Amino acid sequence: MASFSVVSNIASANAQANLSTTSTGLNKALNRLSSGYRINYSGDDAAGLAVANQHRNDVAILNQGIRNANDGLSELQIKDGALNNVSTLLDRLATLATQAASSSNGVDVSKLSDEYAAVLDEIDREATVAGLDADSDFSVFVSAEATAADGAVTDTIGAADTSTLGLTTTSFSDASEAQDALAEVTAAISNLGDVQNTVGTLENRLQFAVGLAQSQVVNKKAADSRIRDANVAEESANMSKFNILTQAGIAALSQANQASSSVLGLLR
Repeated sequence: MASFSVVSNIASANAQANLSTTSTGLNKALNRLSSGYRINYSGDDAAGLAVANQHRNDVAILNQGIRNANDGLSELQIKDGALNNVSTLLDRLATLATQAASSSNGVDVSKLSDEYAAVLDEIDREATVAGLDADSDFSVFVSAEATAADGAVTDTIGAADTSTLGLTTTSFSDASEAQDALAEVTAAISNLGDVQNTVGTLENRLQFAVGLAQSQVVNKKAADSRIRDANVAEESANMSKFNILTQAGIAALSQANQASSSVLGLLR
């Protein structure tokens, strides 16, 4: 048998509880739609948030790594340009030495020797300006790996000054000495090629590393988005559902409150 009471309105209490749940759902849907995120608080998805934060951190590291690599490429290109100049200067040394090595062409060997010495000075000057006057360690940290061995592009760039290239002859007074100088220039071209090979290899490695890092950035952003971002279509549907339920709940609560007042009719 049904019980009639004006003290406890169970129907109203149920309506209020359901209305509170509906209001929470509506607020969550509105929060997600307005922020664009599915996870706005740790309680929304604590485990997912930890994974998403790791992806976001990796993206920050990779983006800085790409900038590091581009800075490294700029440095290598400076050295590469200087090496190309040194190569041209070696061609000039070879020309001068070859011209002086012929004893029957009537050339003034002393003038050729003076220019030869000037070109040697220019090689040393350009090597110093480009940081090629001594061996140098090159290291660029690119990826999100935890260790330098896995995340860095490293090598040692050799010097390209006259001493390192083996150009010990600074002048010549006759054809025989000029021929000796020419032999040094020939060997120096090979030595310079070793330095250029190292620089070129590093440039290629950095370009490949940048390509990989950019691909990783895209994929990690996508992974982060799948966890963190709100599904707008789903949340729009939830908002519509909870809006309707809220209106229905308010109407039901009104009816429940009116039902209690009808019990007063029994007292008339």
